[in-house]
Amino acid sequence: MLYVCPMDDAGQPPRFAPSREDIQALALNALSRLPDPFRAHLSNVVLFVEEFADSQVLKDMEIDDPFGLTGLYSGRPVGEAAQTGDLPPSIHLFRRPLLDEWVETGVPLDMLITHVVVHEIGHHFGLSDLDMHVLEDMVTL
Repeated sequence: MLYVCPMDDAGQPPRFAPSREDIQALALNALSRLPDPFRAHLSNVVLFVEEFADSQVLKDMEIDDPFGLTGLYSGRPVGEAAQTGDLPPSIHLFRRPLLDEWVETGVPLDMLITHVVVHEIGHHFGLSDLDMHVLEDMVTL
């Protein structure tokens, strides 16, 4: 799916960048294309779309530029026992860094978001980078 901006009533492109809701819709679409064995383990994963990572996350990850982080997985990977008090696993997508990367690279927004979502889901499953690329190829075909 290629992200196409709907034209307004006058046939003009929108004046605003894709919203959080637009990013969320593209991310949910990417998740829906995952193979069944993966989707079966996503029911408790929470998806957040935020403008930027918070300052503590950036500090913990030693990232100086808030535009340097497009997505983040937090939680225990599948197969690791949850402990009392654990928050559910979550994927955080950061809208402004995603939009900047979209503009800078020219990669279609849906493909960029699919790439980031698959990478973060890969952490949920404990996949290697190579396995993440294979999974991404399965999702984008």
